[in-house]
Amino acid sequence: MHRLLCLHVFLCCLSMALSFCPSQCTCVFHGRVDGTGTRSVLCNDPDMSDIPVNVPVDTIKLRVEKTAVRRIPTEAFYYLVELRYLWITYNSITSVDTGSFYNLKVLHELRLDGNMISVFPWESLKEMPRLKTLDLHNNRLTSVAPEAIPYLVNITYLDLSSNKLTTLPSDLMDIWPPFNGVPISSNASQKVVLGLQDNPWFCDCKISKLIEISKMADTPVILMDLFLTCATPDNLAGVLFQRAELENCVKPSVMTSATKITSPLGSNVLLRCDASGSPTPALYWTKSDGSPVNNTVQESPGEGINWSIMSLHGIEHKDAGNYSCKAKNVAGAAIATISLTVAGTTSTTAAPVRPSVGTGPTSQGTAITPPTDISKSPLTAPTALPGSLTTPSAAQKPPKSISGNSSQRSSLKETKTQQGGSGKKLAADEKSKKTDSSRGLKDLEIVEQTADSAVLLWTAGGLLNDAPLTVVYSPYGEDDSKRTMETKAGSGKVLLDGLSPGMRYSVCLVAKGSTTGKDPCIDFYTEDSGQNILFFIISSIACILVLPLIALLIYKIIALYCKGSNTSLDTNELEKESYVKFETISMKQRTLNSHPTELWARRPTNESERLLLCSRSSIDSQMTYKSDSSRSEYLC
Repeated sequence: MHRLLCLHVFLCCLSMALSFCPSQCTCVFHGRVDGTGTRSVLCNDPDMSDIPVNVPVDTIKLRVEKTAVRRIPTEAFYYLVELRYLWITYNSITSVDTGSFYNLKVLHELRLDGNMISVFPWESLKEMPRLKTLDLHNNRLTSVAPEAIPYLVNITYLDLSSNKLTTLPSDLMDIWPPFNGVPISSNASQKVVLGLQDNPWFCDCKISKLIEISKMADTPVILMDLFLTCATPDNLAGVLFQRAELENCVKPSVMTSATKITSPLGSNVLLRCDASGSPTPALYWTKSDGSPVNNTVQESPGEGINWSIMSLHGIEHKDAGNYSCKAKNVAGAAIATISLTVAGTTSTTAAPVRPSVGTGPTSQGTAITPPTDISKSPLTAPTALPGSLTTPSAAQKPPKSISGNSSQRSSLKETKTQQGGSGKKLAADEKSKKTDSSRGLKDLEIVEQTADSAVLLWTAGGLLNDAPLTVVYSPYGEDDSKRTMETKAGSGKVLLDGLSPGMRYSVCLVAKGSTTGKDPCIDFYTEDSGQNILFFIISSIACILVLPLIALLIYKIIALYCKGSNTSLDTNELEKESYVKFETISMKQRTLNSHPTELWARRPTNESERLLLCSRSSIDSQMTYKSDSSRSEYLC
C-alpha cells in the first residue's frame, strides 16, 4: 500500500511538471487522436532577461524571441532531452557559454540569428551530434575558427550571412563536395546550403575554393546568394566572385622519383617527392593505413618549390606497402603514392656438429636468402641486416677436444688437410671463372638510331654462338620499366623497337649461366622526332620560296636567248619599213627679176640624206632657213 501511494504521488508530480508553463511564455500542446502529441513553447516577453528554467520537459520546440536576454548560461537546457528545435532569435545575446547546449543529443535545428554574438563556441556543437541546421545570420562574427571544421561535417544548412567575416579557414570547403573526394550526386539529401552574403570578404588564396564553387554550374554546395562580391583588396573591390582572378594562387602538383620500388630485405630505402605551387606547399608522408611517417626531411630551394625525403632503415616485411606524399597549400592539395615491395626471406639454420669433436654447444644464426631478381632503384641503398649472422659449416671453427687423445688430434689434422684442399680447389674455380669472364661479350655498339628504334651490335668473344643471351633495356634511371629480349650470342645483332623519341636508354647483355661479375652495358639516345618535324617544315618552306625564283631565272635566260637569235631579222625589217625617202624644201635666193610667187624651190635628196623616223616618239623632221627678217620654219 505504501509503494502504491508513493507511485501515485510521483505520477501526480510528473503530470504537474509536464503541464506547467512559465509565466512569461506560451505553451501549446499539439495532440493527436492516439493520445500522443508534441509541445512547443514560445517566450517573447520584452521584459524577460533570462532564459526560462522551468520549461516543460516534453518540449519539442522552444522559441525565445525579442526579449532582453543577453546571455545563454551553461546547461541552460540540459533537462530538455527531447528538444529538437531551439530558436533564440532577435534578442540581445552577446555571450554563449561552451556548455550552453549540454545534453541536447537530439537537437536538429539551432537558430541564433538577430543577436550580437561576436564569438561563437564552436566546440559546443559536439553536444549536438544530430544538428543539421545552424543559423548565425545577422550577428557580429569576425572569424570561423579552424577547430570548428570537424563539428560542421554533418551540417546541411549553415547561414553566416550579414556578419563581419573577411575570410574562412582554407580547409572548411574540404568537408563538402567536390573537395572531399565524394562523387558529385544529384541526390537532394546531399545538398548543402550556405549563406555567406553581406560580409566584407578579402579575396585572396584562402577563399579560393569558395570562389571556385561560386563559378561551378553543378555542385552540391548551394549558395543562397550567387552574387558574392569582394570588398578588398582594392584591385578586386566590388568584383563578383565569378569574375575574380586571384594572383599568386596555384594548386600544388606533386611528383615522385618512382611509383614502384622493390628492395631487398634489410636494405635502406629513400623515397623522395617534389611539389610545386603557390603559396609554397607543405609535404606530408603517410602509410597505407593513414598513419603519419616522422623520419622525413623537407626543404624548399625556392619560392613555390618544395621537396621531401623519407628514409627507411633496415627494412622488414612489415614495411612493405604504399606510402603517400601529400602536398597541400591554401589553394588545394595533391597526392602521389609509391609502392614498396620487400624481397627476400628470413630462415633459421643450425650449424652442423662434427662427429670427430667432443660434445659442445651448437651455434645458430639467421641466414638471409636474397631474391633471384631484384629491380634496382636509384633511391635504394642495400646494407647488411643488423643482428643477422650467417654461419656456414666450412667457416665453422671446431671446438676444442675434451679428451685430448692422439686419435682425435690426427682426425682434426686430416680435417684441416681436407679443408685446405677444398680451399685450393675453390680458388682455382674462382680463377677459371675470372678467365671465362674476360672472354665474354665485348664491342657493344649502337647503330641506326631512329626516333623509336635502334640496332645493337656486339661480338660474342669466348661464348658459343648458340649460347642463350638476354637483352635488357630501359629508359635511363627507370629500372621499374625494364624490357627484355631473348636471342643467341652468335647473332651479334638485335633490333630494339618501341622506344620513345629524344630519350636516353640503357641496354645490357646478360648471358645465361655466365660467371661474369659485371654484365656489359651501353647507353644511347634516340632521335628527337620534334627536330625531324622542324627540319621538314623548314625544308618545305625553303623549297616553296626557292622553286619560283629558279623558274623565273630559267624563264629570263630563255627569253634573252630567244631575243638574241632574232636580232638580225629585226634589223633587216627595220631597214625596210622604218626609213622613208622625202624631199627637202628650201627657200630660193631673192633676185631682182624673180617672180614673187616662186619663193620655194624643190631639190632632190640623195641616199645619204635619209632620216630615221621613230614611230614611238613621233619626232617630226625639222628644217630651218635663216635670212633677213625670216624666222624658223618647221615642216613635216
